Amino acid sequence: MSTNRSPHREGWRSTTIVGLIHKGRAAIAGDGQVSYYDVIAKQGAVKIRALYEGRVLAGFAGAAADALTLYDRFEQHIETAAGSLPRASAEFAREWRSDRVLRRLDAVLGVLDTEHALIISGTGDIVEPDDRIITLGTGAPYALAAARAFQQSSRLSASAIAKRSIEIAADVCVFTNKQITLLELGRG
Repeated sequence: MSTNRSPHREGWRSTTIVGLIHKGRAAIAGDGQVSYYDVIAKQGAVKIRALYEGRVLAGFAGAAADALTLYDRFEQHIETAAGSLPRASAEFAREWRSDRVLRRLDAVLGVLDTEHALIISGTGDIVEPDDRIITLGTGAPYALAAARAFQQSSRLSASAIAKRSIEIAADVCVFTNKQITLLELGRG
């Protein structure tokens, strides 16, 4: 399941995030490019992070300051839910949609642990793709296609699939680069 960033940020184009669960491990990767119209404004942005003492991985598409606020709020919910990603996501989405300040924030979050991969939006949507692959941002369709192909037909690890999917997206999406940040968790 993929989602593109909000249309409210005219001119700004950035982000390709891919996260997946594969062979008992979860991995998330994000590219580093931030573009303003046809100008590359930054090449090494970090758009992913580990939350909840490293047990949850998260990435965002949208406004960075808004995403940082959302990361903090989501982490509060995951702590309250004692690590239950579905429960924390439901409570977080409810708060995000109903809070007058939060609902104006322009970002989409992808969160995952070794059991669940979810996309959460400010409209109250929580999507858990059947294939346990989440993608966000401008390069999301390309990264999703690559991740699905690798997951179905290769022996690559979760982190290798995430990284290669971003690299392939960067080959076809002008708003994605190959300065990749990668996080992984799971057994082994």
